[in-house]
Amino acid sequence: MDWPIAEVARMSGVTARTLRHYDEIGLLPPVRIGANGHRYYGQVQLLRLQQILVLRALGLGLPEIGRVLAEQVDEVEALRGHHRRLLAERDRLDTLAGTVSRTIADLERSRKDGTAMTAINRPENLFEGVEPSQYLQSLRDFPEHAEEVVRTVAGMSPQDLEAGQRERTAQMIRLAELMAAGHAAGAAPVQAEVDVQYRALTALRAVTADEYRAIGRACVDNAAWHAAYEAVAPGLAAYQRDAIAAYADARLA
Repeated sequence: MDWPIAEVARMSGVTARTLRHYDEIGLLPPVRIGANGHRYYGQVQLLRLQQILVLRALGLGLPEIGRVLAEQVDEVEALRGHHRRLLAERDRLDTLAGTVSRTIADLERSRKDGTAMTAINRPENLFEGVEPSQYLQSLRDFPEHAEEVVRTVAGMSPQDLEAGQRERTAQMIRLAELMAAGHAAGAAPVQAEVDVQYRALTALRAVTADEYRAIGRACVDNAAWHAAYEAVAPGLAAYQRDAIAAYADARLA
């Protein structure tokens, strides 16, 4: 049985425009094109689409997905590999969510009692589940910046890499606190945090207003980034995107 592109879009949640793009780049050709010019997909194509969506959820870019699919031999074994990676990512996010939950409780307790955060006595407790490699992997949608990051980190120690990732996580937590306090994305305290983020980016290479807006949109559109932000606080991904857009409009236009 074949399904028209509109039905595949409905079933998968992927837009027809995206499916046509996947065809154009050779990632997901339809099984046939009807006399009316509409694309039709069979079971093999639906299984391939499932794999594409799984790999996207794991943060892979389309070129790398194409390479993965081209290299796989056995579909069942490939799905087992995807499943293992999904389970590992789930465990990582569960650990990170637990870390953030404990940090929030610790912050609330310290503010109420006027005492120091217990987690600060062991700073490593703040960063369980945070993996420096996640940041590098998720930059593949920005190849020019990713190349500069790779060159920069090549001479860094594992401790330096981990420290950088810890600072990014701390920034996310600070941003979540500002969001919870009711600050608009364009408010001064939020923009001050975004300015720190922007300066860290431009320390590697110049980033234009349009590039920075694209990075902001990736906080929502990039599956790995979105999951990391939402693990800290629901709605944080969109809040970061909007804060970056406000910063680009006000300071980079």
